[in-house]
Amino acid sequence: MAKKKKNYTALSTISAKWVLNNLPFVFFVGLLATAYIANRHYSEKAVRDIQTLQEDVQKLRLRYLSLKSELMYDTKHSEVEKVVAEQGLTNKGKQPKKIIVD
Repeated sequence: MAKKKKNYTALSTISAKWVLNNLPFVFFVGLLATAYIANRHYSEKAVRDIQTLQEDVQKLRLRYLSLKSELMYDTKHSEVEKVVAEQGLTNKGKQPKKIIVD
């Protein structure tokens, strides 16, 4: 049996005619594909930004907690007495007097 040659020119003419007849639809599909790709890039960028912001928030939270603990330690009565003693002030053991202004 002899092999028959396939006629691809007829098939390409049909698809070319179909594309030309449906050109607005082809443009619409291309526009949708472009919008889909752009949306994907935008969402990936947003996710990366969110991750970097979460890392920054975590670092700032740790810094806040360390500063808060330092402040709590530095404002203890014994620590305040040490700082004030360096300036020459002492606690004489007496209770402070209330000043009442009318």
